[in-house]
Amino acid sequence: MDDQNKNLILATALSFLVILVWFVMFPPPDPEQADPNAPASEAGGELTPPRAETSPGSTDATTAGEDTAEALDAPRLDIETPSLRGSVSLQGGRIDELLLKDYRESIEPEADIVRLLSPIGTENPYYALYGWAPGSGLTSEDVPGANTVWEIESGDTLTPDSPVTLVWDNDAGLIFRRELSVDEDYMFSVSQSVENTGGQTVSLAPYGILARHGLPDDLKNFFILHEGVVGMADGELTETSYSNVEDYEFNPREGAPAEVTQVSDNGWIGITDHYWMTTLIPDPGSPFKAVSKYDPRRNIYQTETVQPTRNLAPGETTVSESRLFAGAKEWATIRHYQNEEGVERFLDSIDWGWFFFLTKPIFAVLHWLNSVIGNMGWAIISLTLLIKIVLLPLAYKSYVSMAKMKELQPEMEQIKERAGDDKQKLQKEMMELYKTQKVNPAAGCLPILLQIPIFFSLYKVIFVTLELRHAPWIGWIRDLSAPDPSSIFNLWGVFPWAAPEPGSIMALIFIGILPLCLGVSMWLQQKLNPAPTDATQKMIFAWMPWVFMFMLGSFASGLVVYWIANNVITFSQQYLIMRSQGYKPDVFGNIKSGFNKKTPQPVDSKKPQAAGNAKTPAAQSAEPKAAEPKADSAETPQSDETPSTDESPQSDETPQAGAAPRNGPAQNRSTGGAKKPQSRKTRSKKPQSGGTRKK
Repeated sequence: MDDQNKNLILATALSFLVILVWFVMFPPPDPEQADPNAPASEAGGELTPPRAETSPGSTDATTAGEDTAEALDAPRLDIETPSLRGSVSLQGGRIDELLLKDYRESIEPEADIVRLLSPIGTENPYYALYGWAPGSGLTSEDVPGANTVWEIESGDTLTPDSPVTLVWDNDAGLIFRRELSVDEDYMFSVSQSVENTGGQTVSLAPYGILARHGLPDDLKNFFILHEGVVGMADGELTETSYSNVEDYEFNPREGAPAEVTQVSDNGWIGITDHYWMTTLIPDPGSPFKAVSKYDPRRNIYQTETVQPTRNLAPGETTVSESRLFAGAKEWATIRHYQNEEGVERFLDSIDWGWFFFLTKPIFAVLHWLNSVIGNMGWAIISLTLLIKIVLLPLAYKSYVSMAKMKELQPEMEQIKERAGDDKQKLQKEMMELYKTQKVNPAAGCLPILLQIPIFFSLYKVIFVTLELRHAPWIGWIRDLSAPDPSSIFNLWGVFPWAAPEPGSIMALIFIGILPLCLGVSMWLQQKLNPAPTDATQKMIFAWMPWVFMFMLGSFASGLVVYWIANNVITFSQQYLIMRSQGYKPDVFGNIKSGFNKKTPQPVDSKKPQAAGNAKTPAAQSAEPKAAEPKADSAETPQSDETPSTDESPQSDETPQAGAAPRNGPAQNRSTGGAKKPQSRKTRSKKPQSGGTRKK
């Protein structure tokens, strides 16, 4: 090792040592952790609410267990509406028990009612909490928190006709009141007020919190569906999945990984599931801070709304108005809150996807059809028919182009035979054929591409909307949002044993009636056209319907009904349009050919002219004789050309008069002398060696 390399290594080692000593002597400061028991900061005019869970900052297991028992034993205030049943815990004033009376966990009549919110101490706590963040002149003990026990000032049961009022006096000059009211659907109104009876000015900020402990049990985690945080801030919609919430950067001010959004005018933020949602909605027109965060130590997903800090002088009272949506994502109900009660873009809380400009009107039509027909299954079929009618001009153009292409198939095969391996010649002659016959080969593809977003939008609508959940169709289909319950395992109910459990391997194999009908409809649709000549393509097309049949067997019945209806309507359209263009699809012939195995025909060596392009002797005699080649312009023999058997033996053995071959009789046997053009004709009949080509 030379001196230069030694010096480089020594310098690197010394540099590393200096950096190490520096970090040991002057370590970087630890990131500031928010103290949940400390008063909230007023920096920037904003206050931060305390943690939502019981006993903030407590890590002792015994203390946590005592607090949980205390939370479960706390006095409660009942909630009873036409759509909801539940209670409010007076400890913290939480809305933490809520059941949706119109929805059950399964289609069985005795199934449990869907539970949306659950109190602390249950398996998956999920609740809403309101309060005031303390500012100057106050501590966390001076404002109501998660453990504050409220008293009932008026009312005994929260109903649409009877609001209730809770009150708490901090014995330091501040009296807090909270008035709760609810409508007949899923909207709560929360009015918080503070009366300053003390002798000094204080500052505080109203907040609302939604806290979910852990992930929901029924998490779908499917790419087409959004589940997690959803919010709207000044007209901009934001959707954040649970996994992305966990990946937030740590926010020292919030004391957890969090994302903060300042809303200047209108907005809301909440947590959405497949069919249910909770949303914090501050009073429209008022600014607020929207926060979504994740507490990794307690595994809590949380959203917050914090309104601006308010200074309250002695003798004054301040009031904060906000709303809480907690219920089912019913399209008509959410639309009412958006259009009639001013919740901006509230319909966008339903995951309409990228093609929202299509999914929204499509579902509006589906909802109207369901209200007219009274059956969601028939409404799906009717909607599919309406969409196919609207797209008929595109489909007509596509199928007409396909029919014309099929008429040109024999001529295209002849061009392929003439061109052989010359791709440039093949392309040139094909383009001339298209130009002569006025056919655009891309005309059949473009309409299909334009239809893809519409069909995907319909698929999205059927998958994400609540209205298909537990919606019956006919007979055994009692839930269009669930897979077909029938199974070939028990011969669709003929045998007395039960079908395999949904989601199991057996259920994927032993499919129901609807998936079987789907496979048959796709298979019949293929039989409108002859099978591809390429062996690989033929195999792929033959297996495709049955692969899709098993793949889609576990999908929602409503989706399978749509696909079956779409296939049947497409089959009818394509058949009729092709017949109108003079092309009669041989459906039964194509089906029959699919079951027949073709065997190659034996070749008769004495009659190779059985090929379609062979000429009769009369036709050959009518052809003009080729010009005799000059002695100095004899062609070079081609090793892959065979003398034509149409000519007499003399044409191969005896040179024409006047011809002067260079290499004698051997040259004539190789090239056929002046009959060289005949060898080109024979070359085009090369496939004769494998049998007879049919046209």
